[in-house]
Amino acid sequence: MILSKPTYLIKSTLLIGLIILFPLFITSQTSFKGNAITTLVGIPNFGVEFELGKKTTFQLDVAASFWTINGVPYKFGQIFPEFRYYTKQAGLGFYVGAHIGGAKFKLQKWNQTNSYQEGYSVFLGATIGYQFELNERWNLEAFLGGGSQQGHYKGYFLDTGERSDGVRHYNKSGEFLPYRGGLMIVYKLKNHK
Repeated sequence: MILSKPTYLIKSTLLIGLIILFPLFITSQTSFKGNAITTLVGIPNFGVEFELGKKTTFQLDVAASFWTINGVPYKFGQIFPEFRYYTKQAGLGFYVGAHIGGAKFKLQKWNQTNSYQEGYSVFLGATIGYQFELNERWNLEAFLGGGSQQGHYKGYFLDTGERSDGVRHYNKSGEFLPYRGGLMIVYKLKNHK
């Protein structure tokens, strides 16, 4: 069976992430996270962060929207593996991160009324943030990320489901924009040094 590009991209990213994460989970300090802001608006965003060194970590996070409002889809799933460097120590203070991510989506653009797009995106960018320590087990993390988004999609009419773009395969678009952010509630599984 030959996988389509979107399925191949997402499954490959997940497999690579799991291969990297398994040994780290056993030997590293681990934090579990949930984005309070996006979850409140119905878009869950969860992550896990592993300490690699005194000032470096690896994080894998996922976000998803399952909404259909008045017959209009606002659905997506995205995954972001990210390497982070902290200026104080791993998991505390200011950090910068570099990530590559993937997404599958079915949604309507802000400037359209009778159509939607379905496809996938690849992200390459950076994140800046700050983790505040609340106590031995809990942190708060404010963050914002963005970069290059390269989308491949097909357009469809909402009422008929037929193609709306007149393109045989995929449309392509790319832009630089902010696409991640929020306030993570962080639970530290093991005590950080």
